[in-house]
Amino acid sequence: MALAAGSFFVAQAQEYKYEIGGMAGGSFYMGDVNKNTFFKGMNPALGGVFRYNMNFRWALKGNLTWGRVSGSTEGLDNVFPLGAQASFTRDLIDLGGQAEFNFFAYSDKYAFMNTKRFTPYVLLGMGVTVAPGNNRTFAGLNIPFGVGAKYKIRNRVNLGCEFTFRKLFSDSLDVTDDSNEFLNNPYEISSSMLKNKDWYSFLLLSVTWDFGPRSRPCNNINSLPGF
Repeated sequence: MALAAGSFFVAQAQEYKYEIGGMAGGSFYMGDVNKNTFFKGMNPALGGVFRYNMNFRWALKGNLTWGRVSGSTEGLDNVFPLGAQASFTRDLIDLGGQAEFNFFAYSDKYAFMNTKRFTPYVLLGMGVTVAPGNNRTFAGLNIPFGVGAKYKIRNRVNLGCEFTFRKLFSDSLDVTDDSNEFLNNPYEISSSMLKNKDWYSFLLLSVTWDFGPRSRPCNNINSLPGF
């Protein structure tokens, strides 16, 4: 009975509760001047990440990320009213939180529980975007969702790769000044809260460090994570 209980609690907990680290990669925009081309106009992105490992399968993550997005009407097949042309570049700050689900029980220990050093995962959350412009500062909520993978290269050290979309509730991320004001609903078509809004995406590599070991009072079954 004690062994069975120990196995149950091991399945519920990571050896370390927290991770902290950095991310680097690229960001790109999708909106009126880039409807459906992934990675078009890729720009740099950097950030920090904090993760609370609830157990082998679930984690809660917070991020603070800087990225640059850009776009241009040059070379587009679609024609804007009155033949209008515009381009933009702006930096943005993304602050958000997500819940992650690991497809495999993630750990480099407890092999008897069928844990894996590698796992893909999916994520969903909520965030805030702030992007200064020439005279138009953008601020609004976003919904982040995406996929990733992480690999524990050694005790406490994790490598990760993550591709996410940020769905905005506004069509004005690409409006930085009066010269591209028309990009805020250029066809003057009424839209809902979710339709005809801007997006941006991150493709990021990360390195994180585990810390905060769970309580292990003595060297017996009660020292297993979760007891």
